[in-house]
Amino acid sequence: MIPPSPHPSLSPSQIARRWFLRDCGVGLAGIAAHSLLAKDATPKTAANPLAPRTPHYAPKAKRVIYMFQAGAPSHLELFDHKPELAKRDGQLPPAELLKDYRAAFINPNSALLGPKFKFAPHGRSGTELSELIPHTAKIVDDICLIRSMQTDAVNHAPAQILMNTGSQQFGRPSFGSWTLYGLGSESADLPGYVVLTSAKGTSGGASNYGCGFLPTVYGGIPFRGTGDPVLYLSNPKGIDAAAQRASLDTLHRLNDIALAEAGDPEIAARIQSYELAYKLQTSAPELMDLSKESAATLELYGIKDINQSNYARNCLLARRLIERGVRFVQLFHEAWDQHGNLTKDVQKNCVDTDQASAALVSDLKQRGLLDDTLVIWGGEFGRTPMVQGGNDGRDHHNRCFTMWLAGGGVKRGHVHGATDELGFNVTQDPVHVHDLNATLLHLLGFDHTRLTHRFQGRDFRLTDVHGHVVKELLI
Repeated sequence: MIPPSPHPSLSPSQIARRWFLRDCGVGLAGIAAHSLLAKDATPKTAANPLAPRTPHYAPKAKRVIYMFQAGAPSHLELFDHKPELAKRDGQLPPAELLKDYRAAFINPNSALLGPKFKFAPHGRSGTELSELIPHTAKIVDDICLIRSMQTDAVNHAPAQILMNTGSQQFGRPSFGSWTLYGLGSESADLPGYVVLTSAKGTSGGASNYGCGFLPTVYGGIPFRGTGDPVLYLSNPKGIDAAAQRASLDTLHRLNDIALAEAGDPEIAARIQSYELAYKLQTSAPELMDLSKESAATLELYGIKDINQSNYARNCLLARRLIERGVRFVQLFHEAWDQHGNLTKDVQKNCVDTDQASAALVSDLKQRGLLDDTLVIWGGEFGRTPMVQGGNDGRDHHNRCFTMWLAGGGVKRGHVHGATDELGFNVTQDPVHVHDLNATLLHLLGFDHTRLTHRFQGRDFRLTDVHGHVVKELLI
């Protein structure tokens, strides 16, 4: 029942609307406020959302370096020796092989293309590798080669996002963000999740390292190769350290008041980002300065100019970052999309990446960091056994491809899975992207079904409703 109006001149409809907005609105707000206060009578403060946390069980790996080879390296030129494919070069693939097969661009009934390079066994394990990756061959007994990877997507952006976030849709948190969300960071002066790029940007863009619906503090922070590592890191003219500190302190107090009133985690993230940016003015230049690295270390990575931004420098920076407590470092190198000019471009890509990738594993091992650092190398899918681009190219192939892991509780000198004689289908021990992510989280101390975040009424996780831990990869 609507009470008598104190304003007789107003119409009943106006009375009803004003009465509802005034009295019921205040009433509902009061009820909500009382409920919140009853749940938490202590004022909220800007606790560090990146403080180190304990996972579900003792982890094998405490930190991650992910060397993402965007564009999709050809497993047939690098890791998966197929003499039968060489014999059938120029022939049409078997008709039964192409049933229900979907290629990204080519007619699946294109001729087969034999491998372009020679393979040989290496290490105590006798693992066959291409002549293009002699440095990886030297560490083959320290890595776990997965030849039976599978994915759902056939184009770059959705496949990259699926690999990194567990979904082909934009807006999900990345593996790096889930790691930071679950473990926090051990660095007070650098971001917990740092992104380094070489070659060109990835097809999937920032979604590959974004935080999705997690608080923004868990997103990856791209560092630039030249100039300030982060844009606008240096103070503008006329602002000295004392003036900046005073302004940040004032901003901190205002944000603390807003956080106490609203309890919004994004306010805590904002406070953290301002403080981190202030610390980065000192820590970032020191990190990027390689002048104190030994000549032997620079030679190991193949670095000739310490100021030149490239993949090798990023690999060394990755080691320096984890030494300083950064939890997750991701390198993106998108140069592997060889629809044509395969022979020349794959060779160049290996010159650019092979030595530094292997050097990172060797360097970590020498410094006693490999045992609890999880190193990952791979792209979003493989390449077709069929030819594209005249006689020297391969299309996208999602049915099988190769990745490798090292350190952090992974078997060493181990080859997992196998493909058929043409490198077309997995024939033994398939590992889907969701299985890989479940296994990586397991190594970090998490049950992948329990590392969740509630959003829009449901609990989300990196592996969605899929994935199982591949125990055969573990020590």
